[in-house]
Amino acid sequence: MTDLLQKTLQAYGGIDRWNQLTSVSAHKRFGGAIWDIKQVPGIVDDGDITVWIKNQRTSLCPFTSSNLKTAYTPDRVGIETLDGDVVEMLDDPRASFAGHTLETPWTALQLAYFTGYAMWTYTAEPFNLTLPGVRTEEAEPWTENGQTWQRLHVGYPDTIATHSPHQVLYIDDDGLIRRRDYQVDIAGGSPAAHYVSDFEAIDGIVVPRTRMIYVRDADNQPIPEQLVVSIALTHITLD
Repeated sequence: MTDLLQKTLQAYGGIDRWNQLTSVSAHKRFGGAIWDIKQVPGIVDDGDITVWIKNQRTSLCPFTSSNLKTAYTPDRVGIETLDGDVVEMLDDPRASFAGHTLETPWTALQLAYFTGYAMWTYTAEPFNLTLPGVRTEEAEPWTENGQTWQRLHVGYPDTIATHSPHQVLYIDDDGLIRRRDYQVDIAGGSPAAHYVSDFEAIDGIVVPRTRMIYVRDADNQPIPEQLVVSIALTHITLD
């Protein structure tokens, strides 16, 4: 574990506190262009979400109907009733994105998979950086808008579903993750610059409330006019 990762874990509450945590729930609002691009507008704009930190599980509710929710894991994604009865299920969901470009439409189950793994990646961080097979390496710092951030290269194993195997975290002097770079492999490898803000300490855990994700250009800069996804969390609770 690098010194920078140790500093980051401490800034978010410390590994001991994260080991006590089972899940994070919140009310969420999603925005940005991706939902129209993928022809799934309105489905996940507003609702509730629960992320199970250690199990790579996510559920969004409502989903396509007021009485349905998602049930995401890396190997299987489903749509269920509120009582847990399976309505629709897809095994090995990652394989269903073969050949996709940024403009390829998503099915409802593919949308459930994308939102499931993405929100688990974000919400379980930085705890998930300590999971077996995850590799981290410190890199040269980065200066942006007068701020200098330390950079941490992250390599994810096949056992973790996420945007891409290699991602870069930008960490401020307090140990908070302010930006992350990746490519969305299931959307043709589209490059993203993902900004994080509005940090709140809740029961010993630090949770960001706001995320803004832009297209990233060839110079590693965000394109402000191209907001792909926005995420706002309220009413956050821990279990």
